[in-house]
Parts: sequence; C-alpha cells; structure tokens
Amino acid sequence: MAKKCQWPRLAMARRMGMPVLEAIGLDDEHTAVYRVLLATPSADVPEIARAVPLPAARIAAIVDELERRGLLARQASAPDRVVASPPALALRPMLLERERSLTEAHEVLVQLSELYRRGAVQRDVPEVVDVVLGPDAVRQRLGQLQASAEQRVDAFVLREVALVDGSENDEEDLALARGVRYRVIVEGAVLERPGFLDQARAVMPLGEEIRVLPRLPTRLFIADGTLALLPMYSHGEKKVSGALLVHPSGLLDLVNATFEGLWRGATRLVEGGELASDAPVDREMLQMLLLGLTDAAVGTALGISVRTVQRRVAELMETAGVTTRVQLGAEAVRRSWV
Repeated sequence: MAKKCQWPRLAMARRMGMPVLEAIGLDDEHTAVYRVLLATPSADVPEIARAVPLPAARIAAIVDELERRGLLARQASAPDRVVASPPALALRPMLLERERSLTEAHEVLVQLSELYRRGAVQRDVPEVVDVVLGPDAVRQRLGQLQASAEQRVDAFVLREVALVDGSENDEEDLALARGVRYRVIVEGAVLERPGFLDQARAVMPLGEEIRVLPRLPTRLFIADGTLALLPMYSHGEKKVSGALLVHPSGLLDLVNATFEGLWRGATRLVEGGELASDAPVDREMLQMLLLGLTDAAVGTALGISVRTVQRRVAELMETAGVTTRVQLGAEAVRRSWV
C-alpha cells in the first residue's frame, strides 16, 4: 500500500492543483516562473526570485529554457527583462505536436497489443508465467503494473516491507489521482507500523479500501484482474530475490479467486456506527484488539500508552455493561462499534 503521511504527494497535487507544463517536457519550477511572468508586464531575474522561492541562478536557467522554447521574449529596450508570450500562441503548436505523437504511439500500441494477444493465445502452460529476477526488476514491474491499471489494483501487504514502503509508492498516488480503485488487505501486524494509520486515513477518501486479516499467505499485486505479480519467496531473507508475473490463465483465475475469497472474509479498517463514547480512536482500538493485537501493539499503533489502552477498554466495558473483554467484543459487534 501507496506515498507517500505523505499521501497525497506532490505528483498528485500537481494534477489536482496548479497546472504544470509537463505535457511539453517542463516541470513545476518552469510553470511557477511562467505564471509569474504571465501576471506581470515584464520582469528581470531578481524580481522573479522575489516571487518564486528558487536560487537566482536556477531562475536564470529556467528563463533561458523558456525563452528557447518560445514561451518568453526579451524586451528590445532592456534585454535583461523578459515578457511572457501569449499561452495560446506559444503552447498550442507544442500541444498539437504532442497530440499527434500520442496518437501515433497509441496506434502502435494497438498493433503491438494485437500481436501480443495472438502470441498469448499460443502460449504453452509454462509460458503463462514470466520470471522477474532481482529487486530492481521487481520494483520496475510493480510500477508498470500500477501505471497500466485502468480500473482497479488489488494487493496483499505483509508485515515485513519487501521492496517499496507505502510512503514510497509513487505509482499508487498517480493511479489514485486518475481514478483507479485500490483494494488492499493487510496483515494485522501492519497496523503496528509507525504512521500507517495516518497514511491509511489519507488515502481512503481517494479511493483506497483497506481490510485486515491476522495473516496472509504471500505478497500480491493484481492489475484489473488481468495481470498478477507474486514474489518467488513470500517471507524471510529471500523475499526480494524475484517475482512471478502471471498472465491470463487458469492460474490467474485461481489468484483472483483467492483474493476475492480473502477479501470477503477480511475486516474493514474503518466501519461501524458511532461509539457511545464518541471517541473515534476507540473504534480503531477495538478493531485491533479483535484482530488479536496486544495492548502494547495497539498503543504503539495509536500513539498512546498501554495504560491508556487499558483505561479506555475498562471504560468501554463499563459503557457496554460487560465484565470481560470477550463480552466487550461481542457487544461491540452487536452495537456496530466495529
């Protein structure tokens, strides 16, 4: 599970906030300088530096690049000052050229995909699985898998971080930003990771649903139900040695069915009605206790002391009118606290 609590990250902020010139190969720094000049008749590097928090040397380099691309022009009477070219005049030809290139690339993609489809039909049983060797290659396939997803990514997350931590998974943020839904099942021990709950709260409104099981059999990523990435080793020292990329086949059907079965039986990370104590942390605490976490692990995950956990449990038991934690669990379910 994705970046970044760093969720949502800068990449997502760019797409949801200030527009950038990425479509023509420029970044947000170029965009910031261009926006400043659009809003003023003219400016020199020191004036731009007062509006854009970048070193003067960097701004000068950006100004030269924007001028080279026709987005800026020098004043004839004051060559140290620049003015912005009208966006419709300067950007439209570049964007049209990019559109033409993308159209051609899409046509090639369709042709290559058809060739691949024909080859896939002829695959023998051993060819439905590609072996990916080495941690760098696995990271690359993981990024490609998420970048290619159009509707949904399903994932299993184990306690040990194998290759990419959720806060480092840039492709997850990008996929969520374009509307891809994530369904993630985590092992109960994942809830003990520092900052995990804050990260989870940040991504759930963006289209990520998280459920919990005490244990999972392996790590897993599935894109749109059509490609799956499984590690060659699921636990221990060899967990990053390689992975299996599973193509459409009976094996992939089994992988999808396994995910769906575990998904139906997993506990949602956040659900249920209002607690009588009106304390949102109590719901998370109860869920983790029902999943078998110790008081110490719950306290670590929630950032509170063991004594506070025990005190809150005692107060909830009194509120529910029960005398044991087993009775509290049953009453919490009956009252939709979890």
